[in-house]
Amino acid sequence: MTETVKMPAEWEPHERTLIQWPVRQSLVHPEKYEQVCAGYAAVARAVAEFEPVTVIAQKDTEQQAGQLCGGQVEIFTTPHSDAWVRDSGPTIVRGTGGKRFGVRWGFNAWGGKYTPFEPDHEAARTVLKYLEIPRLDAPIILEGGSVHTDGRGTLLTTEQCLLNANRNPDRTRADIEQILHRYLGVSRYIWLKRGLAGDETDGHVDNVACFARPGTVLMQVCTDPADANYDITQSNLEILRSARDENGRPLKIVEIPQPPARYYDGLRLTLSYINFYLVNGGLILPVFGGDAAKTDEMAVTILKRVFPRRTIRTVDGIPLVREGGNVHCITQQIPAREGGKGQG
Repeated sequence: MTETVKMPAEWEPHERTLIQWPVRQSLVHPEKYEQVCAGYAAVARAVAEFEPVTVIAQKDTEQQAGQLCGGQVEIFTTPHSDAWVRDSGPTIVRGTGGKRFGVRWGFNAWGGKYTPFEPDHEAARTVLKYLEIPRLDAPIILEGGSVHTDGRGTLLTTEQCLLNANRNPDRTRADIEQILHRYLGVSRYIWLKRGLAGDETDGHVDNVACFARPGTVLMQVCTDPADANYDITQSNLEILRSARDENGRPLKIVEIPQPPARYYDGLRLTLSYINFYLVNGGLILPVFGGDAAKTDEMAVTILKRVFPRRTIRTVDGIPLVREGGNVHCITQQIPAREGGKGQG
């Protein structure tokens, strides 16, 4: 690859959002399929208040997706095997003159946890062709939820995920940093240790911490020493407190209290307010209700303070988190071309 590229920050203008419709056979809880689809539709409707949405569906779910999303979205049909477009879909970067490219990462279903995963890798190629965005194939296994950038050259990730032997066993940390520099345009790497308890993605950073703007990081924290997330979040906080961004400045850290632990089928759910999604002029936030009502309210209050010019829309995060992810995991931004919207 000869083109110099950089991944825009999520808060930069979007042309549209991608959402990939659920496939019943791939669900952890297929008996909850209707509830999962309703959860996806609620996110699609919320995002559509702010920007165009393209839902990637299969032929047999095209009508269902259109009906549940209320006709507010565009439906694009192509075969796929799962519904986490943040991880299996393309990452859009900008090159010289604002020209956009779609990075298609290698995808192996979170370290080979599910099969088949080849249809999702192929769907990323197909959707880029549909959007008329040239493709760059990166020589690394990587899910989009495992990295987060400030758009200025600084990247957040976790050792638990990116250095996991089930992704790229023959790659060193230096190898991975070199590839991230080449395909995302980053040159400062903040390596957190681990992701939240119960997260089967092996520690995706989009449940842990994210940039709110250059120099400011939001992080979900646990203050109960008896909780499995206490040591995890305190260790990550120490790293963030000593970290510097691309400009050499220390980070301002905004803490969001974690919701109370919740379990389903004996397994802890990875409840995270960090798994929100920024849209044009808005923020789509998963909330969890019940015993989390207090922390739901606190999260909204904190995010309103951090993003005073954005409208916050809350959605029920439970149907999604039972399947292992949430709002950020099921969405993927297509940044606008510099200077406005357009193709390619």
